[in-house]
Amino acid sequence: MIKLTRLDGEAFVLNAELISYVESRPDTFITLTTGDRMVVAESMDEVLQRAVTYQQNKHLIPAPAVSQDAATSVS
Repeated sequence: MIKLTRLDGEAFVLNAELISYVESRPDTFITLTTGDRMVVAESMDEVLQRAVTYQQNKHLIPAPAVSQDAATSVS
């Protein structure tokens, strides 16, 4: 689930697995697999990032690999 905002400022939670596609026209339109459409205040890139993070948290998409150099440089 991802938290988004309607254009009127009302927050809501969307099941990210229902997203079919996202468009920027210039408002951000989300079309669901059900055929329903909604307009949100977040940018297309922000919706994408939230959906990807949601999938990573479910372990459906692996998190980016950390290089050995980055892992050993943290003290």
